Amino acid sequence: MHLSGAELALALVTVFAGAFVQGGVGFGVNILASPLLALVEPEAVPATLVLSAIPLAVGMVVREHRHVDREGLRWLLVGRLPGTALGAWLVAVLAADSLSVAVGALVLVSVAMAVAAPPLRVTPGSALTIGAVSGAMGTTAAIGGPPVALLYQHHPGPVLRSTSGAIYVVGTVLSLAALAVAGQVTGDHVRLALVLIPAIVTGLGLSTLVRQHLDAGWLRPAVLAVATLAGLATLLKGLL
Repeated sequence: MHLSGAELALALVTVFAGAFVQGGVGFGVNILASPLLALVEPEAVPATLVLSAIPLAVGMVVREHRHVDREGLRWLLVGRLPGTALGAWLVAVLAADSLSVAVGALVLVSVAMAVAAPPLRVTPGSALTIGAVSGAMGTTAAIGGPPVALLYQHHPGPVLRSTSGAIYVVGTVLSLAALAVAGQVTGDHVRLALVLIPAIVTGLGLSTLVRQHLDAGWLRPAVLAVATLAGLATLLKGLL
């Protein structure tokens, strides 16, 4: 992979913005960074983004680890395993465009339900279901964050971000392992990821400046806005 100075600058700005949004809202780096990084260097996606996102995922958990909903996390992880397997099967049997349209539409419907319906309680059943949906969506369209964020949208910001971060750690490790087994991780991916990591860390660090503002009543609107953006982007990707 050979990036010009301008292309590398765009990649750095893109992952910085994604890390900044995810550090404040709990998800968003794949929504912002993946499409633009693919334009700059298609071969960099997804391995480079997965590698560079590892410190982001770990940092989110470490920063607010005392607020992780451990009971909910346990059931989310249990659900994510069959959800990931289901997603892998769907990728194998369905066209990528159809999957993008279906996932995008599902996210938009979920946002509409989150706005209109009463808050969804975090129970073993709801966490198990959301974990499965997140695993399937993360595997098919690389946007597993919205379901978890919508489940925790009425919880305090630290709970939402730290629990989402813990799920993101597991998802990132699973994705990296799968890519490595498939031979899709090369030295070029590692080198570019190392170059992008400072932008990831800086974005996560600066997100601390907006957390208090978001937690003062703006977190739920931000979650709904970013989830809507994710749904629209994924839907349009499939249609176009």
